[in-house]
Amino acid sequence: MPPLSILILCTGNSARSQLAEALLTTLGATRPAGPIRAASAGSRPATRVHPGAIAVLAERGIPWGDREPKHVDALRNEPFDLVITVCDNARDACPIFPGAAARAHWGLPDPADATEPEAIRTAFAATYDALRARIEALLALPLESLTPADRSAQAAMIHANLPLPTFSA
Repeated sequence: MPPLSILILCTGNSARSQLAEALLTTLGATRPAGPIRAASAGSRPATRVHPGAIAVLAERGIPWGDREPKHVDALRNEPFDLVITVCDNARDACPIFPGAAARAHWGLPDPADATEPEAIRTAFAATYDALRARIEALLALPLESLTPADRSAQAAMIHANLPLPTFSA
């Protein structure tokens, strides 16, 4: 059986979706039920991954500096077991993803909106923590045995039951 595949969509594919892909790749690699194949993309990709995302990942032992934002069209023909949007713009810009068996929306504030160095660090750390909590809960589920509808419902419930990150831009 091929690994379970999860796509994270965001507008710029430079912050939230990159953090989620890194977490899914790292935490999903040693999952007892089998590894996760993670990818991320954006509806309007940035020119580079936000340095705040790279820094928060590096501080937690996840090397991510060689990544580049991708456009969602680059992944249109790939099948995914679950597609999660992490910003409202991506949810609205990508209402239908042909390769998605299941969909969920985890709307999170954009840490890239922070402008001062300490605010950037705080915003990315809070977003990392919020995504890690959601991804750990997701990976604890028997994802392979859930129907697509149940996978969508469980992912949505995880988001609804966890606090949003708080930070000021």
